[in-house]
Amino acid sequence: MAFDGITISNIVHELRENLLDGRINKIAQPEDDELLLTIKSRAGQKRLYISASASLPLIYLTDTNKTSPMVAPNFCMLLRKHINNGRITDITQPKLERIIQFEIEHLDELGDLCKKYLIVEIMGKHSNIIFCNDKNRIIDSIKHVSAQMSSIREVLPGRDYFIPETTEKLNPLDVNFADFTAALNGKPTGLAKAIYTSFTGVSPVVAEEICYISGVDSSITPKELSDDVMVHLYKQFTLLFDDVARGEFNPCIYYKGNEPKEFAAVPLSHFGEYTARSYDSMSALLETYYASKNTITRIRQKSVDLRKIVQTALERNRKKYDLQCKQSKDTEDRDKYRIWGELINVYGYGLAPNAKHLDCLNYYTNEDIQIPLDSTKTPQENSQKYFDKYNKQKRTYEALVSLIEETHNEIIYLESVSNALDIAMSEDDLNQIKEELIDAGYVKRKFTKKKVKITSKPFHYVSSDGYHMYVGKNNIQNEELTFNFAIGNDWWFHAKGCPGSHVIVKTNGDELPDRTFEEAGKLAAYYSKNRGNDKVEIDYIEKKHVKKPKGGKPGFVVYYTNYSLMIDSDISEIKQID
Repeated sequence: MAFDGITISNIVHELRENLLDGRINKIAQPEDDELLLTIKSRAGQKRLYISASASLPLIYLTDTNKTSPMVAPNFCMLLRKHINNGRITDITQPKLERIIQFEIEHLDELGDLCKKYLIVEIMGKHSNIIFCNDKNRIIDSIKHVSAQMSSIREVLPGRDYFIPETTEKLNPLDVNFADFTAALNGKPTGLAKAIYTSFTGVSPVVAEEICYISGVDSSITPKELSDDVMVHLYKQFTLLFDDVARGEFNPCIYYKGNEPKEFAAVPLSHFGEYTARSYDSMSALLETYYASKNTITRIRQKSVDLRKIVQTALERNRKKYDLQCKQSKDTEDRDKYRIWGELINVYGYGLAPNAKHLDCLNYYTNEDIQIPLDSTKTPQENSQKYFDKYNKQKRTYEALVSLIEETHNEIIYLESVSNALDIAMSEDDLNQIKEELIDAGYVKRKFTKKKVKITSKPFHYVSSDGYHMYVGKNNIQNEELTFNFAIGNDWWFHAKGCPGSHVIVKTNGDELPDRTFEEAGKLAAYYSKNRGNDKVEIDYIEKKHVKKPKGGKPGFVVYYTNYSLMIDSDISEIKQID
């Protein structure tokens, strides 16, 4: 997505309107790489969310508060000491870089007026939040970067702060035609790539837009352009950045169907086939777009250990299953040895001494066969040898049948836990999954810890017709929903033949409309391993026909006379209740 210098410029414009001359009232650090500042300004009380996450760096105004740790981290305590109750006197963006600099005035211990700078760098994996004094010397940062980590710049207390010039890019806000032409002609690449590699703050999608509104093929090289076309390209380039300089933005998310494909702070004409949804502010756009993505990213980071346990167990069980199936296949011809033993008993009396095979009629198939013999053994001993081989393979097969079923069920169970990890939305969800894995013997409970109190609840939706629908987030919730919460005439839904959530629709004794069946089916498809497929087969049945197999693991059910429907997994139009 286009989190580029233009998007940052849009955010800076909003921050200047809302935060200038505001006083920093509260400073919190909800995560290791996050800050949440509460600022009282002329526009009222505002919250500024800043994340320096390597996977999802963000900055925007929000109304949402976040829970902070009981003990504030050191960086948070340092900021509270220096700039709590400080006044924000300026907010700037140097050279359209992905950097925002807050100038803050505050009183020091002696009551003298001082300036400090809080610098937010939104640069992918190199993102950081850096706190500097008035001489541009680093006091501290939310991430320390040593010389061993970066040969370009150290970010450590006591070092001078500077913006590393790693690429020779020009500032698009003040470039003239001669420099514009020289920069592009020096690149042997396609025109769009030449633009975004020559100017700061320009993303590939904006470079494509500049080419599109100029009527120029973005894949040709700059040297192929005539002088007139180059002039026209420069004019369109400057018109776009004149709007940026004046703070004229149009934040939009572009959707293909119900899937967001891109967002930008300026109009994207070349996305004409997509649906544009405009927002009043870039902060509102970013909060909408990234809220769920940020949650999912955080939970995935926190679930790494559980995922590793589940994945290791899955791989082990899949190898075991393959080996057991191979061993079972080796016993498929066991009946052959029983028949050979019988035929030797029937026809062996006429065998010559030291015979190496027996030619006879197989009365089961009415065909002639040749049975290999051990010439050192008597016919009776050869017969007994084949009976022994048959009995051994029979015992092996009978043992493998139950072992294969057991291993297969374990694989299904672990895949269901893996699916539960995929849809987990909070730490409580992860704690409940961990408790389940402890009960299943995959995780050992630390002797110093008591059983965790779980507050995780199923997803709750309401159909377009007003019927309440509940979705289990894991096997424990699936079990609770199906066998304790639902009653006989409620409807039960599940994706066919793959791990997924149980979906319960409360009927209140009514006959459900077709639309509610479809929406419940979509939920079952979305919260399964087949999420994203155009068509997912869903089994549905009244709850009274769903049974729990004896000794089955949590979430395991059996049913026989179900209905089926084919549905997609788009739930964007279904109302969710928190």
